[in-house]
Amino acid sequence: MSSIAEWITGRMARPNQQDPVGGPEVPWYLKYGSRVLGLVAAFFAILFGLWNVVSILTLDVSCLVAGIIQMVAGFVVMALEAPCCFPCIEQVEQAADKMDSKPMYFRAGLYCALGFPPIFMCFGLASLFGSGLIFATGAVYGMMALGKKASVDDMRAAAQQTGYGGNSVPTTNDRSGIVNNAQPFSFTGAVGTDSNV
Repeated sequence: MSSIAEWITGRMARPNQQDPVGGPEVPWYLKYGSRVLGLVAAFFAILFGLWNVVSILTLDVSCLVAGIIQMVAGFVVMALEAPCCFPCIEQVEQAADKMDSKPMYFRAGLYCALGFPPIFMCFGLASLFGSGLIFATGAVYGMMALGKKASVDDMRAAAQQTGYGGNSVPTTNDRSGIVNNAQPFSFTGAVGTDSNV
């Protein structure tokens, strides 16, 4: 029994354990929270995709296709987030390892792209909730790809810089020549005297 527990623990612990070289520093709760959100999103996408497939009884073909796409998206997300759910398919683990070696914005873009088509093809609560969770998982990965926010002192120093790269460049007002040559408005005069200011 302990060998099965160690096997599952080893499979679940493997993704994103080491931060990518030069990548953003990610807190542990975001790292594992995104995995849990991805698993929940995949489960509900498959479940509600099946609900959309059953809509063929009402002869709604677009919802049938949207349900199939949503179920495939759910299986893709589950395969990438928890390859331990597919122990008999070795290609799933290879695909998950390949995706883990890529930057996080690849995964964010993939999940966001997988979440859109079912919503547009069959707008309803089933496709909105199922695919919306996949899109939310992509948004979380996108936020993780952006990295940690700068400190208050760094942001304040960046806001006080006047030029690029910290060079202080004297600023001039671009509109100073326009304002000096402006003509006053005249509501009683002809339209041609307007200075377009």
